[in-house]
Amino acid sequence: MLNEWNLKQLKETYSSLGEKYNLPSFEKLNGDFQIEKVAEYETDFVLREIRENITAKFLNYLRFIESLINPSNGPMFMFAVIKTLGAREKEKLSELYKKIAKIDVDLIELDLEYSEKKEAEAIKKYYEMWQEIKKELIEIVSVIKNNWDVKEENGKGNYLG
Repeated sequence: MLNEWNLKQLKETYSSLGEKYNLPSFEKLNGDFQIEKVAEYETDFVLREIRENITAKFLNYLRFIESLINPSNGPMFMFAVIKTLGAREKEKLSELYKKIAKIDVDLIELDLEYSEKKEAEAIKKYYEMWQEIKKELIEIVSVIKNNWDVKEENGKGNYLG
């Protein structure tokens, strides 16, 4: 359970590190990545825990995009979603997949040798990347929502039931 005292302590620690490394504000990171969860347990490696929280979100979206690009083993729901996407959206998804997959490789390096400075650099980099990626994801979700109920006409188009 989130303890108010631990959250206060996390914010103070992050504020100090934020000034040292010119990091995005706690509020901005928390809004996008729910980093307040780090306050649930004690750690000497605040930036690592925050970075891991951030990358967990990226990796969740990586798996989602992967299911859209290669739905062979995905849930049936994915086939309905794929039918709503055009070539432009599929191309965007492939580009997003490559960007996020590179983060997965970066994580190996970060996990092998701890460096507070490298963790801070990763947090800044991933925050900036997320600002771009989420805009593109919002556009794709909008297309999915707009095309969800499109009916097949004259044997052409998407039929989703």
